[in-house]
Amino acid sequence: MRVCGAGRAAARATCRDGGPAGVRQRAGRWRAVGRYDHCVSDCLFCGIASGRFPAKTVRENSRTIAFRDINPQAPTHVLVIPKEHYADVAAVAEAGGGLLDEMASLAHRVAVAEGIGGSGYRADFNSGPDAGQDVAHAHVIGGRPLEWPPG
Repeated sequence: MRVCGAGRAAARATCRDGGPAGVRQRAGRWRAVGRYDHCVSDCLFCGIASGRFPAKTVRENSRTIAFRDINPQAPTHVLVIPKEHYADVAAVAEAGGGLLDEMASLAHRVAVAEGIGGSGYRADFNSGPDAGQDVAHAHVIGGRPLEWPPG
């Protein structure tokens, strides 16, 4: 299973205009939109947020969830996602309502709970295919000295 593939016709669910979930038709072509009705059926993160797929949850609230990365790059490597599907961090910011603030706050609470709040950590939002990102999420990375520039 891939992580999202937002805007691709592979999404099985449909939205109100009859197209694949997360896309809208413009000039005869489907294109991705920032926010989805709730989740995309073939999105791993949506599956984790809905409980369909297991994850080692670290912290959770009504709109966000934090869980351990399956391929950690440091002693602490946790992902923070919104429980609704957003294509990227810009879409989360445009949604308003304090959701981006909530993700950042949860990232900080994870760092404190993991014992790296004082020593330092990286809260990283990757955006777009060149950054290896298909859906909005943040990484909380720490527990060792982190180099700059990253990867």
